[in-house]
Amino acid sequence: MKFKLVPEPPADLDFVADAQRAVPLVPGTEDDCCARMLDRTDLTSRDQARTWLTFLRALGLAEETTSGFARTRRDPDPEFLRERFREHVFGVPALVEVLNGAAEPISVHAAFEAFRDEVPTWEHHKNPNSWEEIWRERVENLLEWAVLLGLVAEADGKYAVEQFE
Repeated sequence: MKFKLVPEPPADLDFVADAQRAVPLVPGTEDDCCARMLDRTDLTSRDQARTWLTFLRALGLAEETTSGFARTRRDPDPEFLRERFREHVFGVPALVEVLNGAAEPISVHAAFEAFRDEVPTWEHHKNPNSWEEIWRERVENLLEWAVLLGLVAEADGKYAVEQFE
């Protein structure tokens, strides 16, 4: 399964561990999990907490069971997170392919333009007046997460798979 919801990346990966620890080991409802995240992190809205809960599922750090959501007993080490990010977050493989095919580092705008055909058609209909803005922001978040996870390099607002010289 591929997950689409990606929160804004934190300053460092320590926040990922903090968010994971906020998810209970004993399954709880989505509301309970979101309330715990709001209490135990610096997230400020239920929507942010819900996005993080979904993203933690994508990263293999939380799971949805028949009884609710629970934390997995997996440490959020960077190599594991990179692998899960590539395999379970919608758009990551396509963006890496875009960057691999670029002759030079590219901006978020250029990455979005190359990625736009990957956006599911139903997303165009769901938000006809704002889908481009929504997905440009998602592309930017994906790129920033890729930087944080060490998949992509960024310099002066441009992104590349290879490290800058």
